[in-house]
Amino acid sequence: MRRTDREITDFSQIVEIMKRCGVCHISFSNEYPYVVPMNFGMKIDGEEITLYFHGADVGKKHDLIKKNNKVGFVMENMLSVLTYDIACKSVAEYESVMGYGKIEYVADDEKLEALKLLMNQYAKPSGEKFEFEPEAVKHTCIMKLKVEGLSAKKLVINK
Repeated sequence: MRRTDREITDFSQIVEIMKRCGVCHISFSNEYPYVVPMNFGMKIDGEEITLYFHGADVGKKHDLIKKNNKVGFVMENMLSVLTYDIACKSVAEYESVMGYGKIEYVADDEKLEALKLLMNQYAKPSGEKFEFEPEAVKHTCIMKLKVEGLSAKKLVINK
């Protein structure tokens, strides 16, 4: 990372940034990169992160996963934009996390837990109890991404 002054290396701080993010952009390999914004849930086990995604079970991303399940991801929070009369001095305050890993499909017996993790990412406060229709769960496609590499950075201007 070129700007090490903005780098976040503390695992718990990275997880806190991820908890504040609303969308995870997944990049699939193709002739050109194919990027899909997705809702996500997270499971933290020690210092291992698994991301969960849901969606239809057909489409371009599934075709690409079958060819190559190695993906990259990025998620970010735009905190504010500070503009000045001299445009080159304007700056965006942000926090972001990038990483990569292998994406695979979740077995039927893991789906309910994955859906709860997805809901907890967006429910405030998290930890609410949710009910799911068994038939809907059965027909929902869930993918998981075991994070193999991770980096994060943040820029906040002290005013």
